[in-house]
Amino acid sequence: MRSNEDDDGDDGYARRLRVRVRGGEREAFGELYEAHASAVYNHALRLTGDWSVAEEVMSETFLAAWRGRGDVLEGGGSLRPWLLGIATNKALNAQRSLRRRLAFLASRRGEPEAVDDFADEAVSRIDDARRLAEVQRVLKRLRRHEREVIALCVWAGLDYAQAAEALGVPVGTVRSRLSRARARLREFVEREAGDGGRAPGAAGRTTTHAARTARTARTARRERTAPGAHTGSGTRTGFMEPRSRRGEVESEAAFVALPLQEEAR
Repeated sequence: MRSNEDDDGDDGYARRLRVRVRGGEREAFGELYEAHASAVYNHALRLTGDWSVAEEVMSETFLAAWRGRGDVLEGGGSLRPWLLGIATNKALNAQRSLRRRLAFLASRRGEPEAVDDFADEAVSRIDDARRLAEVQRVLKRLRRHEREVIALCVWAGLDYAQAAEALGVPVGTVRSRLSRARARLREFVEREAGDGGRAPGAAGRTTTHAARTARTARTARRERTAPGAHTGSGTRTGFMEPRSRRGEVESEAAFVALPLQEEAR
């Protein structure tokens, strides 16, 4: 098994993996999961802003990938764009489902009661929760299509062609959406910077958070795309997303069971 290594830098391996995945080889799916599960989870988390929903989206993404393995073309590069495209659709469906549930609860009880996530009580995750909330607050200023290209091109590190493959749209559409998204974010940050100049309280802190979010995204992309990012063992760590700290064991166990579940159907 080729673990802890991304197939983006090895076209030959990527083509072989495609053939093996298309053929339903379990070990190939294990390698696919090992290489891309964290990227799929992080992408879902950025789109949904909810740890538990992101875990569900990741599981559903790999389940859909297993069921749709016959659609994988034997020629091509990394399967990451394909997986992130599936995850994008699953995240959208999850958000729609959540809105329907909340609307139903509101119609039955007036206002839905907020259910605190246990993570809010964990001291070790307070900073992560704050940063995630800040990212979500900024992204909510964008249209859905703009949020998707930001998540794919800026945070997931896909190029224009890969993002176009993930979304099923022309490359030119990705370019225009990303350009509009960047312009809107720039306008948002500059406007809040101006507000912070007049009232350095909450507005100033918000501007600082927004700027820090943008810097973090740029740094993450540079680290993923930096040439020669190797460890002593020869693993290409520059192309791997950081592992999630929650739900990975449960999600991995569920994924391993997918072939068995399919055979039992």
